[in-house]
Amino acid sequence: MDTNNPAMNTITSATTIPGLVWAYRLRPGASKPERLSEDTERAALFAEDGFLWLHLSLVDARVPALLEDAPGLNEAARMALTTHETHATLTVDEQMLYGTLVDFQREFDQDTRDIGWLHFVLTDRMLITTRLQPLRSVERARMLIEKNAAKFTGPLDIFELLVIEFQRSLISLVMEMTEELNLIEDFVYENAPRDERRRLAPIRRTIVRLHRHLRTVLSLMRRAAASDDEEMPLGFEDVAGRLTGRLEAVDHDVYALQERARLLHEEIDSKLSSEINRHLYILSIMTAFLLPPTLVTGFFGMNTSNLPFSTGGGGTEYAVGLIIASMVLSWWLLKRVNIL
Repeated sequence: MDTNNPAMNTITSATTIPGLVWAYRLRPGASKPERLSEDTERAALFAEDGFLWLHLSLVDARVPALLEDAPGLNEAARMALTTHETHATLTVDEQMLYGTLVDFQREFDQDTRDIGWLHFVLTDRMLITTRLQPLRSVERARMLIEKNAAKFTGPLDIFELLVIEFQRSLISLVMEMTEELNLIEDFVYENAPRDERRRLAPIRRTIVRLHRHLRTVLSLMRRAAASDDEEMPLGFEDVAGRLTGRLEAVDHDVYALQERARLLHEEIDSKLSSEINRHLYILSIMTAFLLPPTLVTGFFGMNTSNLPFSTGGGGTEYAVGLIIASMVLSWWLLKRVNIL
């Protein structure tokens, strides 16, 4: 191919899909989805045959230009797909559903606990999703669609699957953090003191963020389900009800985990405070025992004349006797006032 030919470059640009991660066309009754290549013409990409799931990466700066060719999208929906906002949103408008969902980022070889964001627009004929980083739930949804495409009859089914996979990821993460809290508790409640706040801090931070975003998604889902029937996509009210029930169940688990982590942090602080107080108590007792001998030795060390035992032989045994007597007197006084 001659890359120096402007006409050829124009044709190539018009017939490729910029930022494409994958594109599936699903037809009712088909057991396998049709995976579209990046060389698919844009006119064929948005054809009315079946329904489309188009997943794009926002790393490619040409994605906004591609979205201009997407039929049926208003300006607000296009902006929802290209935004870099880091909070959940959900809007119902003109029988479209668009906004931003919470997900977890994933590396090439492992899943992570880092929060990611999935931007989407749903119509009756297509679902367009965009993201910056690879996301866990989106990848799992893709694998399920490839295994059994026949159960998905419309874009709303894929949207429900995405939220369900996020809920499943939350359950897995809650179980992982529960095991970590169990290990920390085993150390905290041992007889030997150990500061586990450093291990507990990232867990608490993750739980707090999850709970905040989850409550936001729940609130948005309820608000969207309460929209006018003429505005929401067909069947969305039932889907929103099922998803709300699922998310509320895992939200209770996240909240319980948050309370458990908070109580565990308080227990660690209490044990450390008790240990510090015990050390201070020992130090105070030692100070009380040593203060009278210090006064005795200070008295004999003064640079004055006519001190006792300063003339003649001996005198050391008397000084030692006074020191011991002062320590015994200190011990008796501390016992008398119930300090010891």
